[in-house]
Amino acid sequence: MKILQLNAWSNRLDLRVVKLISEENPDVICLQEMFSSPYELGFFISFEELMEQIEYPYHYYSPLYSMAFMSGQVKYGNLILSKLPLENPSTVFTNLQYLDNFDFNLQDYNVRNFQHVIVESNGKKINIINHHGYHIHEHKQGDEHTMKATHQIKDFIDTLEGPVVLTGDFNLAPTSPSMQVLDESLRNLSTEYSLETTRNDLTSKSEVCDYIFVSNDLTVNDFHMSDIEASDHNGLIADIS
Repeated sequence: MKILQLNAWSNRLDLRVVKLISEENPDVICLQEMFSSPYELGFFISFEELMEQIEYPYHYYSPLYSMAFMSGQVKYGNLILSKLPLENPSTVFTNLQYLDNFDFNLQDYNVRNFQHVIVESNGKKINIINHHGYHIHEHKQGDEHTMKATHQIKDFIDTLEGPVVLTGDFNLAPTSPSMQVLDESLRNLSTEYSLETTRNDLTSKSEVCDYIFVSNDLTVNDFHMSDIEASDHNGLIADIS
């Protein structure tokens, strides 16, 4: 099973993400920073518009907040797309709760959650978790919010049966104390494969902050980072069995 991880940067690069998906042809796609809208946004591509361009029959969307846009409302959050049926979908908030009619001037944008679904591949059920981490402007070393979130994710994983794949833009450097919480029980492929950055020329930032983790009962057949600039983050791809 092949999994693609990408912070989609609100799909502001038109449909370049379609090129990435077409080239990699993953079974499961984990995306962060995705808009949902019943109408065309113009500036950004909603996940509904994206799905018109690709053949992924199953999806699970976990909005963080909704906001007024032109004459309507749009939502913003995390998205899982899949060629395989998604079982038992759930959303867990790691900071704050879903906000309706969000206002950047009045409310904290750091609403965060993670998604959990189960997919079946070759007769085996695999847990997939998709997360967008708490954002700190000044650094990627984390704080009490990121430590709380990674402990919350680890505690959730400890309740699961079967193999686990954890993906996301964690907004954390590999050396941060918060990431060590997850490194204790999962293989961190971004560090195992010695990635020096998960960013590209569309940003001045150069850190590793995007990850795919796998549990020890999964075999990694391939792991690589795409060179297609579909966002200011690079896509990560893991082929597992």
